[in-house]
Amino acid sequence: MAQSYEDRILRVLTYIYDNPAGDLSLEALADVAAMSRFHWHRVFRALTGETCAQMVRRIRLHRAAMALVQSDQTIEQISCSVGYPNMRSFSRAFAETYGATPGAFRKSGRYLPLEQHVLKKGRPMYPVEIRNEPARTLAAVAHKGPYGEIGRSFQKFAAICASRDLWPQMREAIGVYLDIPDEVPDSELRSFAGASTDLAQMPEGLEAVELPAGRMAVMTYKGPYSGIHGAYGDLFGSWLPQAGEEPADQPCFEIYLNDPQVVAPEELLTEICLPLK
Repeated sequence: MAQSYEDRILRVLTYIYDNPAGDLSLEALADVAAMSRFHWHRVFRALTGETCAQMVRRIRLHRAAMALVQSDQTIEQISCSVGYPNMRSFSRAFAETYGATPGAFRKSGRYLPLEQHVLKKGRPMYPVEIRNEPARTLAAVAHKGPYGEIGRSFQKFAAICASRDLWPQMREAIGVYLDIPDEVPDSELRSFAGASTDLAQMPEGLEAVELPAGRMAVMTYKGPYSGIHGAYGDLFGSWLPQAGEEPADQPCFEIYLNDPQVVAPEELLTEICLPLK
């Protein structure tokens, strides 16, 4: 039965991410899950920690934030694309979540391409330290596509952990990014969404990902996930040349220090880990 509920959650998560402008009402999502509205609401909240409405709102506004800083679409186009045909409702919901109107969020210097900050300041915007990190084994869900959409895979990972009572055996939430966005088409980018674990055997639906121990440059980024791409520009374009360090031939990974379900976007903390030689 747990597997059945898990399948329903994963099916609904995929539907939400694939149809941000569609009908994502409780009734519609209950139909996707093939469960009564009353029972679906309780199952969904128990397994995800959010109501359907809370998750839909969060995903829609995250998609909007990404589009505002990474696309040339008008605010009206973005609003409609994420299921807010009424601009006033969109602006109010966005400001409540991100602390700024969509227009101010787009224009904010903090979210401009980091190259501009680097040229002006000549130093990293975010603190960086070199640490010796331990080896880690991750339990993870594979993700293929734009890195900005890895949230859907984290939701799948969370649903699997909740339905099988795996959370007590999970530690840090981690995303591993295998490709370089400028060299690989967005649709082909490979990554993993999961958490470090001591599980001896990987449950069905999860993959084991090994992260070797070693020296790493760790940048602590504070703010919405939509700004992480700029932080990478800061790390590689400002800190790395000044530090005189050489990156190792290993992928970067991110450690998420707090929970986007309970922490405001401006307060999110992410450690960006760059393996060094």
